[in-house]
Amino acid sequence: MTPVPAVGLQVVWQDVRFAYGAGAAAVRGVSLSIGAGESAALVGPNGAGKTTLTRMAMGLVRPQAGHVTVGDWDVAERRPDQMASRVGYVFQHADQQLFARSVAQDVAFGPRRLGRSEALVPPLLEELGLAGYAAVHPYDVPAPVRKVVALAGVLAMAPAVLILDEPTAGLDREFRSRVVSAVRGRSDAGVTVIAISHDRPFIRSMGRVVEMRDGQIAGG
Repeated sequence: MTPVPAVGLQVVWQDVRFAYGAGAAAVRGVSLSIGAGESAALVGPNGAGKTTLTRMAMGLVRPQAGHVTVGDWDVAERRPDQMASRVGYVFQHADQQLFARSVAQDVAFGPRRLGRSEALVPPLLEELGLAGYAAVHPYDVPAPVRKVVALAGVLAMAPAVLILDEPTAGLDREFRSRVVSAVRGRSDAGVTVIAISHDRPFIRSMGRVVEMRDGQIAGG
């Protein structure tokens, strides 16, 4: 398995609030702590605020009230590209993350930008079943597999915190098994894992389940 950090980082949301435009609040006074090295599934109906909440940990959404910290960093003081050295975020729709001319180049981009070794890329492609796609343009890869390519690109940066939005949705049995194994391996190695999911077997594999409804924590 590709090397990973020895320990994850704690992620804390303190009374965070956010609304899109003049619409109803997407996140309403949420306080939540995910411990260093903990694995947590974030569950709830569509529109519950799960994605908005997790994007705050990357600085992609700035809370209109409250604070978010990752380890000893206040996210409000960091740009998203700076947060990428600590937090890896895999979007639900992988096309938002893929842009290079080949799968291998796409996976190598993150560690190159962070000044980290690209030697991890080939074993990571093997681990996730992507070696056969290494020279293929990401947009010529089947749509569900693009999600796995995006995951590989994030794992190549060896983040201390791994955030996944519906990581198994649409995958066939083989790719789903590889993704679940890769996520479990990082969790076992001490990475903090936060996953938005409706996949019940996957949710059961996580150490903790946090439920959201109407922009608030409903349980967990």
